Amino acid sequence: MKKIFYILFLVSVVSFISCSDELETNPTDMVPGQIMLETAEGGQAIMNGIYRAMYTDGWGDYWTAENSGIMAYVQAADLMGEDHIMRESGQGWFYWDYAYGIRTDYTLSYGRQYQTWNFFYTIINNANIVIGQEKAWEESALSKAVLGQAYAMRAYAYYFLIQFFQQAYVEGTDKPGVPLYTKPSTKDTEGEARGKVEDVYKLMNGDIDKAIEYLGEAKDEKWTREHESNIDYYVANGIKARIALAQGTDYGRARDGAVEALTKSNLTVLPVADFLGWNKKLSSNALWALEVIASQSEGYQGFFSHMDADAPGMYGSQARRQIATGLYWLIPDTDERKQQWWRGAIPANEEEEGNSYTSYCQLKFRFANPQTRTGDYLIMRAEEMLLIAAEAECRLGQYEPARNYLKQLLEKRDSGYAAILAAMTDAATYNDDTLAEPVTLMDEILLQRRIELWGEFPRVFDLKRLQLGFDRDYEGSNHSAAVSLGAASKHFVYPIPQAEFDGNINMSADKDQNPI
Repeated sequence: MKKIFYILFLVSVVSFISCSDELETNPTDMVPGQIMLETAEGGQAIMNGIYRAMYTDGWGDYWTAENSGIMAYVQAADLMGEDHIMRESGQGWFYWDYAYGIRTDYTLSYGRQYQTWNFFYTIINNANIVIGQEKAWEESALSKAVLGQAYAMRAYAYYFLIQFFQQAYVEGTDKPGVPLYTKPSTKDTEGEARGKVEDVYKLMNGDIDKAIEYLGEAKDEKWTREHESNIDYYVANGIKARIALAQGTDYGRARDGAVEALTKSNLTVLPVADFLGWNKKLSSNALWALEVIASQSEGYQGFFSHMDADAPGMYGSQARRQIATGLYWLIPDTDERKQQWWRGAIPANEEEEGNSYTSYCQLKFRFANPQTRTGDYLIMRAEEMLLIAAEAECRLGQYEPARNYLKQLLEKRDSGYAAILAAMTDAATYNDDTLAEPVTLMDEILLQRRIELWGEFPRVFDLKRLQLGFDRDYEGSNHSAAVSLGAASKHFVYPIPQAEFDGNINMSADKDQNPI
């Protein structure tokens, strides 16, 4: 087959400036790939290229404005839930993800499905190139670190693919997953058939365990990452926790990954006032961040362009992002996030067009510098790990540890939280009505995930693993697209791009396509 999805056999490689913590802006992809692969240093350069690719566009023929790297896909999947609103359609970017109007785009070489598939499989292919050198390099702390990063990145990419292109693990392990590739592909590589969901999770778990082993040994040998974009031992444990939570069969594994990630030196939970903007790679709560400097800015395409309604001329000023009233009303008035991350209700006659001054508009995500259109992306942070640990402990019936993890987070958020938490009953059950007030400890944990991770973790991933639907059409709703869907709706799963069937002799649209 001609594997059309790998736009580049080797993603543009970037290296680090020795006297700076910024990514070098000049690609070095003119260096022959095989020469680079002769050393672990070359392997790290390839990994740096993968990290750089995580905030670039070009994953399809057109529509780059809504397909500029990892935060585009996080954003699209968050908008598919019930908590994140686009008040206006603006120029259309992301609105049809929110309104569930993209389903037929799978036939296009620039639709959401094609670009998502292409982006993550390109990452996988480049990670496979590095992993292919596992037996070739001389053993050292650096070689272990590079291999660990590659295994972790492959697991991370498959994690997203299986969330997008199939229902949750709990809905059936024998359902078709996604094609699995563990060796480098070229345009002449014969495509693989769809593996089962079980096979995908088996590969992810094996990969992330291998990554943790390698990165743990590298850490013990005094290797430290050169930049916040690099995956290290703690980030790998965070990825482990995410995978285990999605799988939902071993909550001890989810807890252990999250707790180990939290052992990172100087990692803290930041007060709300210190975290406004969500745009600093050196935030002390950041486990994994991507730095965006002026010469690498995505401009109009980037995440903050779509989110920051006050940035002049950016998409967000014409398609303002809001928190759903249904979620906003569940946030206690004593919670600082309620006013600092979102604007509350304001009189209709005071609303203004062309900026953020509208009810419930998000204030959490802002450009660090609107003039240079820069702001860093925080891919994983301490607060998420506390929430995973709390949920895992609660599911294991360990209610006191679960409460303690919540306290560590909420003592920095809500002055009245002790009384709120005390009112929750010790139970791992949760309401299937996402508009309901929390009653059990699990209700409260899941509510805190929605509040804390709004806009930065895909809500639809949680809806699927929790077997929940949603209702956007309720009294007082501020949704502009009042779609309501039941649990395990086919609309939660992307169709596979038609181009894959056109180029892969081991897959056919008749038997392998997801429900359209």
